[in-house]
Amino acid sequence: MKTFLFILIVISSGATAGLIHGSVNLIFVEPSLDQAIGIENQHLFASGEEKDTPDFWIKYDGYRTWQKSGQVLAGGILGISIGALFGIVFALSRNSLPGKTDIKKALVLAGIMWLTIYFIPFLKYPANPPTVGDPETIVLRGILYLIFIAISGFGAVGFYKLSQKLKTKKLVAIVGYAAFIGIAFVVMPENPDQITAPMDLVNNFRIMSAFTVSLYWLSLGVILGSLWHHYKPDKEIIPFN
Repeated sequence: MKTFLFILIVISSGATAGLIHGSVNLIFVEPSLDQAIGIENQHLFASGEEKDTPDFWIKYDGYRTWQKSGQVLAGGILGISIGALFGIVFALSRNSLPGKTDIKKALVLAGIMWLTIYFIPFLKYPANPPTVGDPETIVLRGILYLIFIAISGFGAVGFYKLSQKLKTKKLVAIVGYAAFIGIAFVVMPENPDQITAPMDLVNNFRIMSAFTVSLYWLSLGVILGSLWHHYKPDKEIIPFN
């Protein structure tokens, strides 16, 4: 393995996919955030915690502008961190992944990781706008979500190892994982917060969030697979004697 080239491919693919994710978020997710924060502001005005004054809106607009401007950069940084994990797993499992090209292999792996460490945890703990939920339970909610990601992810790895041993009985491993994750769904506690925001807003946020995250995984698979196919970091250079 050409280590330096491998690192460049991982960073480039992760950062590019992350920048795409951050940019798309500005278009599809931020409008829902604006609505959710607007509702929260009205609650603050009604409770007397804040006053509906020009000074408040100047500070608010400045904060939201700063927040949105960092959206793309944050997407790139997060994309690199997830892309690093994806690249390592791809390098270790590439020979056993189905597909005739590196792009197809990378897309298969991206689909598996999207399913196990994003979509299945999302079904148990769907995303909510940041202002939805009790601030005092945010740590608990975060811990529950991370635990479920770990359960799903390590469960997938475990049943993948089992499928390798069973060889012709891969269906048994798939059914086993489905049963395992089904038990986890029942055992893990529900989200402790009640949703008080309008459900059309919450559902739109969830749909748009799922769309942009799915686009990230799709982009990551295509970009890393393309770079891997072009530069072949796993092929050692044989010197002439």
